[in-house]
Amino acid sequence: MIDIRGLAYIVAEAQDPQAWRPFGEQVLGTMVNDAPDGGMYLKLDERHFRIAVQPGSANRYYASGWEVADQAAFDAAIAALNKAGVETIRADAALKAARQVLDLVSFVDPSGNRHELALGFKSDFARFASPQGVPHFVTGHLGMGHTVLPAANFDATATFFRDVLGFGVADTFTHRFAPDAPAQRIHFLHCGNARHHSLALFEGEVPSGCVHAMVEVPSMDEVGRAQDRMAKAGVKLMATLGRHVNDHMMSFYMLTPSGFALEYGCEGRLVDWDEHVVFESTAVSQWGHDFSVGFRE
Repeated sequence: MIDIRGLAYIVAEAQDPQAWRPFGEQVLGTMVNDAPDGGMYLKLDERHFRIAVQPGSANRYYASGWEVADQAAFDAAIAALNKAGVETIRADAALKAARQVLDLVSFVDPSGNRHELALGFKSDFARFASPQGVPHFVTGHLGMGHTVLPAANFDATATFFRDVLGFGVADTFTHRFAPDAPAQRIHFLHCGNARHHSLALFEGEVPSGCVHAMVEVPSMDEVGRAQDRMAKAGVKLMATLGRHVNDHMMSFYMLTPSGFALEYGCEGRLVDWDEHVVFESTAVSQWGHDFSVGFRE
């Protein structure tokens, strides 16, 4: 079984990557650097980036980057993927340089989402200094945050992440856009760290390629300041402030320049997996999180 330690990074595609510079610096409070391909790197910690933005013909989510601990784990992961009949594509020098890693293979899951399995990040460990005074983002051994991906081929995709990639189910939820709408499952999945979930799978299709990604800051004050910056910058609110039932995250959601939502939160739950019991929640949040605002013009 593959031992994935966490979500190392995400990759967005943008028709105008420069649109991410003010969004990153002025709203999120990340550092932003130019990428060699004309894209952007958003720096959240000592690593060169946690969010990469590459030029493309559409505004969308492009890939999720997952990391393993060492060469042995990387080789074992490739062998397990190939044994399961999954095609893996070895990165060339240009892609490895772009992702700032020692080695990388890419593959797609049964719902067509692109994933990159990364070995060994490269960094000069330059200090993170937020242009908005954010003291730090919650990353490290927990990974960069989490991502929620569409899974139209839900059963096969959920089985793939469980049986091939080694993820475990933290909890589940059944979503309905309206009382008489079809049920759509969401599974929240954890990997080799204490974050409640590093990945969630949504039973449906999403044009942007991602339901949302999440970054975490250390306090409610930082969440509130980011919400003020979002409003000042005219960025679209996708869900109001609230606290989730399952991972206890206190957060709001906003629209990124690449067309998917980004959750900005704090106080995420850390789980002892030896003590955890899987559950199905019947509500998304303890309070707040009005997602209807995201559907208003």
